[in-house]
Amino acid sequence: MHDIWNPWHGCKKCSEGCENCYMYALDKMRGMDGSLIYKTKSGFNYPLKRDRSGRYHIRSGETLRVCMTSDFFLEEADEWRSEAWDIIARRPDVVFFLLTKRPQRVAELLPHDFGSFDNIFFNVTCENQRRADERIPILLSLPFKHKGIFCAPLIGGISIEKYLVRGGIEQVVCGGENYDGARPCSFDWVKRLRSECERHNVTFVFMETGTVFIKDGVRYRIPSKRLQSEQAFKSGVSFKGREISFELKDSFGLPIPKERLYTPKFGRHCSMCASRPICNGCSDCGKCEDVK
Repeated sequence: MHDIWNPWHGCKKCSEGCENCYMYALDKMRGMDGSLIYKTKSGFNYPLKRDRSGRYHIRSGETLRVCMTSDFFLEEADEWRSEAWDIIARRPDVVFFLLTKRPQRVAELLPHDFGSFDNIFFNVTCENQRRADERIPILLSLPFKHKGIFCAPLIGGISIEKYLVRGGIEQVVCGGENYDGARPCSFDWVKRLRSECERHNVTFVFMETGTVFIKDGVRYRIPSKRLQSEQAFKSGVSFKGREISFELKDSFGLPIPKERLYTPKFGRHCSMCASRPICNGCSDCGKCEDVK
């Protein structure tokens, strides 16, 4: 996917949400061991790659989700992180979506010039109430301008209102669990999160039901990821809160006018995708004839 940057791959399980990790499941399908951690070769410099005309593959205004097959603040990646921070600094025109289960390590791992980073959307994973109460206070204490909460896989009921009332949280994303051993996700949990977000005008995105979904007391098994997304979309639960605006800059440090920033393009096949609010859209590779 064109909106993912994996500078390293592999991870160590550290909490309840890791039990049925999708990365481990996918690596197992490929005959690989997800616990083996390594720096990616061709992918490490992905945000800096250019086409033949000299234009960056990742355009100004795009969002890159970082370390979706690992954790940016993983201990085993300490030796590579400074180089990754440098890459982020060299693309102040791109939004970098950082997601971690290790917020307790973040403060000591920030670059010395961190105050100049306006292009980071920092998120913590909160799969249940225990992890929400552990990680969100740390999230709120960190010096990021843009902060969010990622409740996926959602494996228990969560209330985050006492944190939303403090301000600073711009987005909450939730979704159920997938692959072998997937634990159920209840629609009641989803609706509670949405209600709390709506009361505080915080954007809420219900991106997928997960493989096992409970609604009105009925347990459904939905193995198709596409169908999971469509069902989440049809629920109408997602909510657009206050605008999230990043101050993106060019290589000279000058603000980039909005009209020069990338605008996502979507095809008909995207019309019922619940992840559309947090997606970069089609990569415009030419394989899809229905881009608009």
